Parts: sequence; structure tokens; C-alpha cells
Amino acid sequence: MKISTKGRYGLTIMMELSAKFGEGPISLKSIAEKNQLSEHYLEQLIAPLRNAGLVKSIRGAYGGYILSKDPDTITAGDVIRILEGPISPVDFTEEDDPAKRNLWLRIRDSIAEVLDSTTLLDLIQYTDKSEADSYMFYI
Repeated sequence: MKISTKGRYGLTIMMELSAKFGEGPISLKSIAEKNQLSEHYLEQLIAPLRNAGLVKSIRGAYGGYILSKDPDTITAGDVIRILEGPISPVDFTEEDDPAKRNLWLRIRDSIAEVLDSTTLLDLIQYTDKSEADSYMFYI
């Protein structure tokens, strides 16, 4: 399974909204500029997220979008499924070799477990431990 720009940019939108959670609405224009993405494309992605109840739109001069739930209750899996559809590495049928079918199911379940156990809060709080440990300071 390859995650397309829909899923990747959708997670970007949701992470930006998570980072500003409780501070008021964020415009798609500001998200697009900050991440060097097309505002028009982000507008297409926000609609399914709004329809699924993950974000709310606020109208007006200082409007934009806010998360409809706390960032620690929305998972990466929620966002990916809304924008990409079901999580499956391959399309398989009941006639497939049982050993291969079992492999595809295990891969699907592993991917789903990672996506479903990673919240938006986890993503915005993530720091690359290896990068942090790679600096040496001498006094």
C-alpha cells in the first residue's frame, strides 16, 4: 500500500490544526503557505475530513478550520481511511493461496495497528530521538 498525497497532505492539515488546537481557527491558506502546498488541493482534502466530523469550519473574516475533537482522540488511521479508503496492501480474493492471503492479512493488520495507535498528538509531539542524540557538545 502506498499512501498518496491525499493521505500525506491530509495528515499535514490535521497536524497543523492539532498544533494550534484551542487557539482558534486556522486558514488553509496559512497551512498551504507554511508547508509549500497548493491551497486549492488542501480545499479538496478538507471537505471529506469535515464531512467525517474530524474538523469544523468557522466562517468569517477570522475564520478557518478547527479540530472537532481533541488531538489525542484522532488517529492517523482515521485520517488515512477517510482520504485513502480501506487499508490493504493488495486486493486479494478468497481464491488466493491461503499462505499468501495470510501474509497480506498480517501486513494489513500490522499497518492498521501502527496507524490506529498513533494519534495526532503523538505526531506533533514526536521528536526524532536519533537526531537529538547525535549532537555532541564539548565544554
